[in-house]
Amino acid sequence: MLDSKYQNFFDEISKKISINKIFTDKLHTLAYGTDASFYRLIPKIVIKTDNAKEVQDIIELSHSMNLSITFRAGGTSLSGQAISDSILVITSRNFSKFKISSDASFISLQPALTGSQANGLLARYSKKIGPDPASINAAMIGGIAANNASGMCCGVSQNSYKTLKSMKLIFADGTKLDTADENSKDEFRISHAAFLQDLRNFSNETKSNEELRAKIEKKFKIKNTCGYSINSLIDFDDEFEILQHLIIGSEGTLAFIEEITYYTVEDLKDKASSLIYFKDMNEACHAVTKLKLAKDSNQIVVDAVELMDRAALRSIQNDPAMPIFIKDFDDEVTALLIETRAISDEKLNTQINQIEDLLKEFNVKRDIYFTKDEEEYNLYWKIRKGLFPAVGAVRVTGTTVIIEDVAYPIEVLAEATLELQSLFQKYGYSEAIIFGHALDGNFHFVFTQDFSDIKEVKRYDDLMNDVVNSVAVKYEGSLKAEHGTGRNMAAFVEIEWGKEAYNIMKKIKSLFDPKCLLNPGVIINDDKEAHLKNLKTLPATNEIVDKCIECGFCEPTCPSNELTLTPRQRIVINREISRLESIGNVKEAKEYKDLYQYDGIETCATCSLCSTACPVKIDTGNLTKHLRAEQLTSKDKAIVNYVANNFSTTLTGIRFGLHSSNFIHKVLGTSKMESFTKTLRTISKNKTPKWSPTMPKAISINLNFEQKDSDKKIVYFPSCINRTMGLNSISKEDKELFDITVELLQKAGYQIIFPQNLSNLCCGMPFSSKGFNEASNTKSSQLEEALLNASEFGTYPILCDTSPCTKKMMESFSHKLSIYEPIEFALKFLTNDLEFTPTNEAITIHTTCSSRKMGLEDKFKKLAQLCSTNVIIPSDVKCCGFAGDRGFNFPELNDSALRYLKEQTVGAKMAFSTSKTCEIGLSEESGLEYNSIFYLINKVTKAKI
Repeated sequence: MLDSKYQNFFDEISKKISINKIFTDKLHTLAYGTDASFYRLIPKIVIKTDNAKEVQDIIELSHSMNLSITFRAGGTSLSGQAISDSILVITSRNFSKFKISSDASFISLQPALTGSQANGLLARYSKKIGPDPASINAAMIGGIAANNASGMCCGVSQNSYKTLKSMKLIFADGTKLDTADENSKDEFRISHAAFLQDLRNFSNETKSNEELRAKIEKKFKIKNTCGYSINSLIDFDDEFEILQHLIIGSEGTLAFIEEITYYTVEDLKDKASSLIYFKDMNEACHAVTKLKLAKDSNQIVVDAVELMDRAALRSIQNDPAMPIFIKDFDDEVTALLIETRAISDEKLNTQINQIEDLLKEFNVKRDIYFTKDEEEYNLYWKIRKGLFPAVGAVRVTGTTVIIEDVAYPIEVLAEATLELQSLFQKYGYSEAIIFGHALDGNFHFVFTQDFSDIKEVKRYDDLMNDVVNSVAVKYEGSLKAEHGTGRNMAAFVEIEWGKEAYNIMKKIKSLFDPKCLLNPGVIINDDKEAHLKNLKTLPATNEIVDKCIECGFCEPTCPSNELTLTPRQRIVINREISRLESIGNVKEAKEYKDLYQYDGIETCATCSLCSTACPVKIDTGNLTKHLRAEQLTSKDKAIVNYVANNFSTTLTGIRFGLHSSNFIHKVLGTSKMESFTKTLRTISKNKTPKWSPTMPKAISINLNFEQKDSDKKIVYFPSCINRTMGLNSISKEDKELFDITVELLQKAGYQIIFPQNLSNLCCGMPFSSKGFNEASNTKSSQLEEALLNASEFGTYPILCDTSPCTKKMMESFSHKLSIYEPIEFALKFLTNDLEFTPTNEAITIHTTCSSRKMGLEDKFKKLAQLCSTNVIIPSDVKCCGFAGDRGFNFPELNDSALRYLKEQTVGAKMAFSTSKTCEIGLSEESGLEYNSIFYLINKVTKAKI
């Protein structure tokens, strides 16, 4: 129950914003209130906002009621700046409009676009945004700007502060300002004259204070996000430039960023990387210093230098992408990952030689080797970006991962870093690792911490106080280089900056937010123990997900990320259920379980794409399957085992259902059929499947066709879906997939072999996705035996016409068979057997989740380009959300997952994928007819003479 002031707010705001986007229940406030930091506050109210008008309404109402609000975008922030115990305002993924200038020199972005989405939009122009945080795939623009997040290559020259062009802002009282619009600025000059005068006074006072000015200039030569961006007070004379640059790095404490316009930077395509191993930290840091000084004097071109100490290397040495010799290094070896970029390959070679010459004097453990191979260097950088979560994955279950983020002046880098290592030893943090953006003197250090023990909390506090004195006082560095001050360093801002600068920061906060309602407790906090309060624990729940540190990297890939919960949020709720059960609070645990059923279990697609984005491959889809299995009764299992053992009869029943629905459709017509089935779903409380015109017709395949003997033999396993479901009633095609596949194979000169007892065969996926593991294993074993016999124990390759089924077979079979799905089969075999003549018609393709997990995304693009000169690939569509048959019963999951499909496939005339059920949902959401890629291959090929 909400107390009266929050209830009044809820009553008023729900008149302006859909109640479906306002959450007060315990499940959603906990799940949506979680970010990547090691702090936790549970908001009273969470509101998902789609546009600036909604944000303005929230701000004005909270301001009038004196209720604090916190803004959150992607929730990847690490310092506790995106959590609240009051009102949390989340920018939904729909808050994502953009505009690119005609020459691509700048881009305007709403806050919910991720950094990688922005770069994807700019890729065709060979441009990108400047900031490049390791979390760029998940971090949203609003958070990137509000935290002045930087990253691997942008340093202090291409971060948000330096590449900012203009902003649209909403202030604490609801006032809006567009710094690119002269009319808006004129209105602001009138309404906020005193505000602007105070801002000018702050600037003039700071500029005239030589000692303070010198301190600011020195501290912002290196990365610094500790406190406010008071360098704006000395960098600019125009009050609006000062104002908007103060917003950068202000962490939602001064205003809401409705839109930001960035100057873009060149994205050079010629680049090379090298992973270089030095004998120890001292040697590596001195190499960094030499590289930095040479870069600053224009002697060399080096874009990034990432340091990884031996503990960091140890945490990733078992990754298949890493060289095996790393395991043999001694405990002092330290690595530098170096990248250089150029406008041409010739120039790149020159730069590589210059860097190698510069490093000749250093003691390296292996010969220096720069790679230009895109796949190779991308793997190195992917591993580096995943270091923080990867370290978290090897922690003791139940402990929390701490990541700190400091920067040193380059001239004291070696000395300061060695002292930092000694502090870890002093306080017994032997597992701590150091890595980070060494070229900018910016290091992250990571260690694990038990916050359930008061002695452990004291140990942490002692360490942090020594770190603060070492970094900020002794070496005059930054306590926060790029992760933002948050709650984590708010208590220490004055120690780093001194009383005079800190008082200016407090005045800035009071000027922008007189009532202190915007993200209170963040950046400015007089509580000297703020860093020790509201600490988050990570209790064990299930070994499938216990290594999760709640970083949020998984969230953009999840098809339910805007509908219900994300993988991270599902794990948060399961942890809370387990915690409650461990302390005997069974009643509240049951309340969470009941609330979780729809949001957590029913609307999880179990596509497992989360594992592809997770640095440690945590598969929340497997957790959902486990939970579904736990809910099954012995009666459920008996029924399903009967279905599995009488599978041919089951498929006959499905065909009957499809025949019946198509017959009714013919009688009623499309509009009446849609109305009838919609009413039926309402009456049955959504227990009956959704019908749409893309619903397939029932089919039965005919194995009796003429074949010629051939030395080229192929075992063809048509999936049970494609043996049952055919084209829909409005299809323009006249042949079913089975017939197309047979025609294609025969054109390529193959003699086709079918497994015995085909009508009863299934890979087991329809059962495993629902938790029926016994039935799944039964069907998988039957299919394996049939394919072993048909292929003469692996003598012949096996083709399955459905990608998800192929992946299930590969995972389940105990024997090693040559099994192919359509994409890889076409590239490996059909490109040799057939002559391709690409069509000029525009096509679009959808790579299924299974294909993505098998590493076939780029191969599908390659295959499509062999078939068409114009291939459209929607950038924001991952899993289609149909999830086998789940799209029939939970169509809202399919709708949400494909909400961008139609607009991102404009111009396409034909559409293709590799899974029938995915194609049903894709067809409905796009208005295109999706079919197997084999249809297109058959159209554009002929037999080689």
